[in-house]
Amino acid sequence: MRAAIAALAFSMAAPAAAQDMSAFETGPVLEEFGPHAPVPGVQQLPADAEFAVAFDVSTPAAEGSPNRGFMAAARFLNMHVAHGVPEENIRLVVVVHGKASRELLDADDNPSGALVEALLAEDVRFVLCGQSAVAYGIAPEELIPGVEMSLSAMTAHAVLQQRGYTVNPF
Repeated sequence: MRAAIAALAFSMAAPAAAQDMSAFETGPVLEEFGPHAPVPGVQQLPADAEFAVAFDVSTPAAEGSPNRGFMAAARFLNMHVAHGVPEENIRLVVVVHGKASRELLDADDNPSGALVEALLAEDVRFVLCGQSAVAYGIAPEELIPGVEMSLSAMTAHAVLQQRGYTVNPF
């Protein structure tokens, strides 16, 4: 009886949980990354809007995929430019630590590498926690060119907060 009730509950919940991603597009800044969708009823954002946002990324990517935290920064950039905010009014920093640290390595088999390089080309900063780098045996010369290193992720966030950055919780 419990199995039948569970199956019925799952069958009723499954359609509600399905996602329709057909409205999502990449661009206008990054054409290969950062899908976002227009939201009915949401107006263009004011052209004088400014964002200074730090993304905290410690969770590693699923095998063979770019890191979701890095993709969130790409989505943020594309979404806000698409809705009227000039790209020069958006300052993003991705602070990386823990198991995600290895996804900043300059290696052919890094599935996040192309995304990191594309974001760096758009002036998105990547800051690696120096404590994580030491723990994982990562030398500065092994990093994707343009990736910075801080004493720690805590230090990076404290400095960014002093400079007016907010931490994106996603």
